[in-house]
Amino acid sequence: MTKQLNATNFNKTDRPIKILQFGEGNFLRAFVDWIIQDLNDKNIINSGVVVVQPVPMGRINDLARQDGLYTLCLEGIDKGQRVQSRQIIDVLNDFVNPYDNYEKFLSYARSADLEIIVSNTTEAGIVLDANDTDFWKCPTSFPGKLLSFLYERYIFFKGDMDKGLAIIPCELIDYNGQALKKVLNQLAEIRNMEGDFVEWLNKANHFTDTLVDRIVPGYPRDTVEQIWQETGFVDNNVVKGEVFHLWVLSKDEFIQSKFPADKSGLNVIFADDITPYKQRKVKILNGAHTAMVPVAYLCGVDTVGESLEDKEISTFIRQLIFDEIKPTIALPEDQMQAFAESVLERFQNPFVRHELMSIALNSTTKFKTRLLPSYNDYVAKFGKAPNHILFAFAALVTFYKGVRGEEQIALKDDQQYLDFWAELWKNKDMTVIAQKALGNVSIWEQDLATEQNVKLVAGYLKDIQANGMRKAMRKIIK
Repeated sequence: MTKQLNATNFNKTDRPIKILQFGEGNFLRAFVDWIIQDLNDKNIINSGVVVVQPVPMGRINDLARQDGLYTLCLEGIDKGQRVQSRQIIDVLNDFVNPYDNYEKFLSYARSADLEIIVSNTTEAGIVLDANDTDFWKCPTSFPGKLLSFLYERYIFFKGDMDKGLAIIPCELIDYNGQALKKVLNQLAEIRNMEGDFVEWLNKANHFTDTLVDRIVPGYPRDTVEQIWQETGFVDNNVVKGEVFHLWVLSKDEFIQSKFPADKSGLNVIFADDITPYKQRKVKILNGAHTAMVPVAYLCGVDTVGESLEDKEISTFIRQLIFDEIKPTIALPEDQMQAFAESVLERFQNPFVRHELMSIALNSTTKFKTRLLPSYNDYVAKFGKAPNHILFAFAALVTFYKGVRGEEQIALKDDQQYLDFWAELWKNKDMTVIAQKALGNVSIWEQDLATEQNVKLVAGYLKDIQANGMRKAMRKIIK
């Protein structure tokens, strides 16, 4: 028999609210709040969370109705074993819609308990709105809200340098901590805020850059009733995530003292430089995805999981990762090996159906940002071109021909790129196609059309056209 999940039916721990969280979405609840839960459970910290809704429409009322309680389902493969876990998360203690109750929002700025701010307001959240300068009402932008909050704290504590906060953004942009700090300073300058406050903003508060990594499918609509039966609770805020997790934060003694998230045994790292970790994720996970799409799809496979179950495609992807991508990343070998293996486990997650065509969106740009850096670094290190990456390039060119067998491929990309590929395939000579594809500097921002590259890619294209993708791929993985 199931009960409604709330504090009446579940023994919730009451903790001092030390963390303010901008955002109530699936990722924060399946990643950051789960890590906070683990730190609390292990008595490393003792922190509750107040959730701030960053936009007028959100789900804090849904969370509040369940007293902040929700079920987290983690599913995937870990060290070769299938894992399914169900856990009630109880760290969310209060909820604020600043558009409805701006004073309550600002009241937390006056809290002596508060130590940390985390955020995930999407990539579009950390942007400068030069007109967002009226702090008498709730600002529109996330930086506007945060700046008004910090100013209220500065005024209330009379500029006390010991009242600064650890600010930990999780938005998926490069150097997100520094980007947020820059926008706050720009907005403070536009508002002509006093110099003493700007000094307090920059010296008392500590901003860290972060990299976050966990796939979070969200609400498991198809299996939610089964989950209710398993847990014994009716829960309208169930969230599902994969088992894998990684959080890399730039080292900062202040932030590490307030939020020692690396002390619980989870995959959390404070690093001198997060750049190699970002490269590792983009090059290996995203790069392998991008190479996989045209190769596997034109072999007649539709999902990532099926691609890894296919012995030949799996061999191609493994060789691409371990022989051509991994050697280009400057991290310890044991870390690289473990991460690469974890990526392959994630690709094989039996609980997630990841369509290749959902990854295929904007494949032209994805090749440039995800695979071209590995190509360049490989050439610089070994003095020769990586065959698997060039074969993936030939597969990409073939994919943009727009047909798989007798069916049309629903290509989705910027129109300028679709026009280029369509025009390119008016040619019949594979050498001409290879030359023009590799030599398009406006796309790749470099000329890839070396004599050897043109010869290799033209040969791959001829083989694919004559014998099909699978037979051509077999020659690469031999």
